[in-house]
Amino acid sequence: MKPNWNGVYPAVTTNFNEDQSLDLGLFKTNIEKQMEAGVHGIIICGSLGENGTLTTAEKMTLVEASKEAIDGKMPLIMCIAECITSESVAFAQDCEKSGVEGFMLLPSMRYKADDRETLHYLHTVADATDLPVMAYNNPIAYGNFISIDMFKDLAQNAHFEAMKESTGDIRYLTEIINELGDRFKILSGVDNLAMESLIMGADGWVAGLVDAFPRETVVIYELVKQGRIEEAREIYRWFFPLLALDIGNKFVQKIKLAEAAVNMGTEWVREPRLPLVGEERAEVMAIIEKSLANRPVLPQL
Repeated sequence: MKPNWNGVYPAVTTNFNEDQSLDLGLFKTNIEKQMEAGVHGIIICGSLGENGTLTTAEKMTLVEASKEAIDGKMPLIMCIAECITSESVAFAQDCEKSGVEGFMLLPSMRYKADDRETLHYLHTVADATDLPVMAYNNPIAYGNFISIDMFKDLAQNAHFEAMKESTGDIRYLTEIINELGDRFKILSGVDNLAMESLIMGADGWVAGLVDAFPRETVVIYELVKQGRIEEAREIYRWFFPLLALDIGNKFVQKIKLAEAAVNMGTEWVREPRLPLVGEERAEVMAIIEKSLANRPVLPQL
């Protein structure tokens, strides 16, 4: 099933056992809970999925586990964030053979490329398969900015169907729409800007806190698309302190702590990350516990 890039696409975490081996059972359970809540596609091995700590073999194992959980009911999207162009190409081709149905593609990770180099990389990887691609624009975290002029270049390549907008500047979304119309589907990639982005014309939401609160995330999206803004805003305001956990260097640990609090995951991360401890953990738990104590009753859609 190919993605249409509308709706909520969880960037799922990669679950580990205490010894840092893959916990495939819990990984599949979380995906199943996302599907029960009504999400529209699954993204694996993104930044929240601790991509940089996974071997290629482990990523392919996660593809197979994801396919088992999804069972053809929605599209499976793989994040490509390799550091060598040739490795990205080979990995994309292996993923296509294994049944992945689309890619979230980051610019080069460890090298701050210029525009020509970034475009060459993106086109080269996208053209390696017949699968659709969502370009991931996150200059704050990764240092490489995809400008509107660069998106105009990417627009000439039919593989690029969508963009994940994570610049953190809500004004940029309007600029993109004014310049490019509906050429690309736009998915918000910043949790605590998601409702604002949807109201301003985003087609979807690549979400993080959805991993612990899937139904709330889906309901906000659906309410906005139905024009029920007041109802969506009430839930979003409750959700906002949790959504802020998606921001900052330890967003993986924070979101996994939220997953553990609702029995949808554990706190185990892969080194060099370590689970939160002490005052830092207590501060995050206080946010989670306060939110759980005031969890809203969700309206009917």
